[in-house]
Amino acid sequence: MQLYDSSKKEKVKFVSQIEGKVNLYVCGPTVYDDAHLGHAKSALTFDLLRRVLEANGYEVTYARNVTDIDDKIIKRSKESDKPIEEITAFYTSAYHAEMAKLGVLPPTLEPKATQNIDAMVEMIRALLKKDIAYKLSSGDIYFDTSKDSAYLSLSHRHQAEEEKLQRIECNDQKRNSADFALWKAASKDEVGFKTKIGYGRPGWHIECSAMIEKHLAYKDTPYAIDIHGGGADLLFPHHENEAAQTRCATGRELAKYWIHNGFVNINGEKMSKSLGNSFFLKDALKEYDGELLRFYLLSTHYRSDFNFSTEDLESAKKRLDKLYRLKKRLFGLPANEMQTPFQKELLLALSDDLNISKALSLIDEFIAKTNETLDTPGKHKNLKKEATSNLAYIEKLLGFGVQNPFAYFQSGVDEATKERIDELITKRDIAKKEKDFALADSLREEILSYGVQIMDTPHGTFWEKA
Repeated sequence: MQLYDSSKKEKVKFVSQIEGKVNLYVCGPTVYDDAHLGHAKSALTFDLLRRVLEANGYEVTYARNVTDIDDKIIKRSKESDKPIEEITAFYTSAYHAEMAKLGVLPPTLEPKATQNIDAMVEMIRALLKKDIAYKLSSGDIYFDTSKDSAYLSLSHRHQAEEEKLQRIECNDQKRNSADFALWKAASKDEVGFKTKIGYGRPGWHIECSAMIEKHLAYKDTPYAIDIHGGGADLLFPHHENEAAQTRCATGRELAKYWIHNGFVNINGEKMSKSLGNSFFLKDALKEYDGELLRFYLLSTHYRSDFNFSTEDLESAKKRLDKLYRLKKRLFGLPANEMQTPFQKELLLALSDDLNISKALSLIDEFIAKTNETLDTPGKHKNLKKEATSNLAYIEKLLGFGVQNPFAYFQSGVDEATKERIDELITKRDIAKKEKDFALADSLREEILSYGVQIMDTPHGTFWEKA
């Protein structure tokens, strides 16, 4: 298996530190607002990576944190006059629900910042003891970047450039302009935690380093974990600072491999709340099926910037429709797990740095060839068995084709109409059994008036949007 390592800036062979096991950590949401398409792209990227690792035989421990204490959360609490816990609980629940609709598997571990203050304090204390961290008269504690000879080795920035682009507040008590906050002191009437290093709250960067060390890190390996992932916007300063903290506190590197997904653009313009084009995931899910969004957002290679447009999404739907039409054609056949050359090729493609373009072309070819053969005379028992197994493999590896094929083609019909159509179908089935064909025909016409078509199959009566 090969992956592109952001630190080395090249594609390298993946070798886990412990044979058969992979520890993967991905930066999760800061729960003060709704998730947007950028969050969805990142979550889907690492969901796919996890599935591919597991398909290659690895036992994956996947941790994705929740930042539930942060200046933005505190600000939202003040603006809404709601307790922090209420805000974070609401947005955490919403995030989970939206990820489920996208088919993102739950992480193995989901540590929350507020539940791991102890681990952060211990790491800060270790840095203070080594004089790599220092306390200001205000009580704030900073990381001294000059004490880390490898600082900026992850992002490969030059110090002068870093100073121009620094995103931290100016403080004339800092030893160096690039130094960053590990701990923010607070007054008793402010949000904070009583700890051995004073009353206050943690800086953002220390959170991930400390939680990795506490929950995920191997104890006797050169690197704390195998893979650390996140969006490209996190490479600097967040991941750079995480790496520095762990390196200096523990004496070893944080991650053997660093994986970053690209940005999301909307109609060619970088997504940003300040530009007013931050496309919330909840809004997209109101318009489009979650699996379609999954298919569309994964259709571009994870490292490439993704340009979201409704035209491209409609094209993606036509491509996904073909998979479901084949699934519908094979509906009712028993599931099986036979191995096929197609499955081997598909896994091989995705094992090459998640080469989604190659994977999708293989799927397109499989669908086309299967339909072509099914259109010829004969029962094609072996082909159907292979095709059914291949569809199940695609579902497991990529999360595509997870729905009942008839239900999939009901997308766009509101729930009240679906209930009414199902009710009419039940009445029609009863009428047919009672040989009241006039009533059955009348009910059929009423069903068709909703702009749908009916399929009577040996497995029951199904309908789809016409």
